[in-house]
This record gives sequence, structure tokens and C-alpha cells, in this order.
Amino acid sequence: MKRTIIDPSQLELNDKVVAIKRVSKTVKGGRTMRFSALVVVGDGNGHVGAGLGKAGEVPEAIRKGKEAAMKNLVEIPVDESRSIPHDYLGKFGSSTVLLKRAPEGTGVIAGGPARSVLELAGIKNIRTKSLGSNNKTNVVLATLNGLCALKTPEQVAKLRGKSVEEILG
Repeated sequence: MKRTIIDPSQLELNDKVVAIKRVSKTVKGGRTMRFSALVVVGDGNGHVGAGLGKAGEVPEAIRKGKEAAMKNLVEIPVDESRSIPHDYLGKFGSSTVLLKRAPEGTGVIAGGPARSVLELAGIKNIRTKSLGSNNKTNVVLATLNGLCALKTPEQVAKLRGKSVEEILG
């Protein structure tokens, strides 16, 4: 799966914190506590990214997560009804996310972590189902993998050396 990396300086990005966890490391003198933040950023127009930040303070973890998400921005295809071009199963780890295209007026039917990614990507009509593990990080990354793997009819036609009419039937 080829991801096209986007320059975040030209985009007006919004961010959403999906999860904040307290994590600890046991050392000789006891436990050291830190915070881990999963952040999704997007412009609402086909660009979205996710990142994980870890620090001793929550705001610092969120800032680091946002920076990591900006480095991982990808472009996804969105059709004229603000949905996806075709159905797809996104996978990451033991999480699987089923992405189904939907007609105009359906809205975003998705669970929490997947919803964050889809809304910031600018998708308005989609149905999703999280299968397998419900680990928030894995669900976000499975959704992103699924969105990255989508192809427009034009891209498929070019790959096969046919016209768009031949592909769509």
C-alpha cells in the first residue's frame, strides 16, 4: 500500500484526541508514570493522519501526538456524495474495520475511534463496523490503512489500461 505524504504547512488542520492513557514503567525505585495520547489530525477535505505521543504531562503528550500525526498525513479519495469509492476491509494488528460506501444523507455510522478519523478526513456518508480487537490505536490505524488502500475508478482504469466506462460497466 503506497501512502502519499502531504506537506502539512499548506493545510488548515483540525485535531482530535482519541485516547489518553496513563502508562507506567517499573524501575528499581518504583514506578514511573507517563501519559500516552492518540491524536488524529485532518483538514476535512481528504487529508488525515494519526500519531501517538508520550510524555510526563498530558498537554505535552497531546502536542507530541499532534506532531507525529502531521508527519503521517495521507490523502484519501472522496467521491461526489462525500463517501468512499468502494467497500473495503482495513486491517491493522488484530483489528479489522469494514468500510462501506453509503448514499447521500446516511451520515457517519461508526464507532468512536473510526468516527474521529472519518470526520477529520471529510467523509460525510459511510457505514463502518469494527471487527476483531477494539483497541483504539489499532482501530484508528486499521481505518487509516483501509482509507489509504481505496482507489478511484480513474486510478483502476489507468492501472488496467482501460477507460472509466469499461471499469464501471
